[in-house]
Amino acid sequence: MLRGYTRPVANDAQRDQSSRSLEIRASDIRLLCLDVDGVLTDGGISIDDAGHETKRFHVRDGAALRMWSKIGLEIAVITGRNGMALRHRLRELGVKHVIAGSKDKGAAFESLLKDLALVPSQAAMIGDDLPDLPILRRCGLAIAVADASPEVLELAHLVTAHAGGNGAVREAVERILKDAGRWAEAVRTFDPEFGAPAGGVA
Repeated sequence: MLRGYTRPVANDAQRDQSSRSLEIRASDIRLLCLDVDGVLTDGGISIDDAGHETKRFHVRDGAALRMWSKIGLEIAVITGRNGMALRHRLRELGVKHVIAGSKDKGAAFESLLKDLALVPSQAAMIGDDLPDLPILRRCGLAIAVADASPEVLELAHLVTAHAGGNGAVREAVERILKDAGRWAEAVRTFDPEFGAPAGGVA
C-alpha cells in the first residue's frame, strides 16, 4: 500500500501476499467511484455572505481523473451534497456520471453498476466517512483517504498517504494503474514519448 496496510502485517510474506491481492483487484477495475467532500476536497465548506458555496480542488487529482478517462475507464461521483461549484469542476473534467444529493449511496451504486453493465468487483471506491461504507463494503477495491474515519479505514484494502483534497485521488489512481500494468499507457495521454528509449529508436 502507498501509506501502509489498513490491518497489521506481521512479516514480509504477509506484506507480499497483500500486495499481490491488490494487483489482482486492480486488474479488474473499470469504474472509479468517488465521494466529494473529504475526498476530492479537504472536507471544508466555504459559504459567502450571499450563501454561495465554494470548494477547493487539487489540480493533480484532476489530472489523474483526466488520464483515467482517456484510457477508456469510467468515473462516477456519488455524493450526498449538491452545488454549482462541484458541477462546474466535474464538467471541466468530463465526468459523465454524477449522482448528487444521494441519500442512499449503496442503492445509487447498484443502479450505476446496472446502467454500466458492470459487477461490483469491477469498481473501486475512494471514501472518507460513514455514508461511503455501503459502497466500500460491496466494491472490488475499497480505498480510504489518510484522514478517513476509523470505520472506513477498517474496510479499506488500500489507504492513501495523502489526506482528502490533497492529492489522495491522484495517489490512488496511480497505484491502481500501476498494479494493473496501465500506468505508462495513462502517462502517454500527456506525453506520447513516455517510456521510449532515450534518444529515440535507431
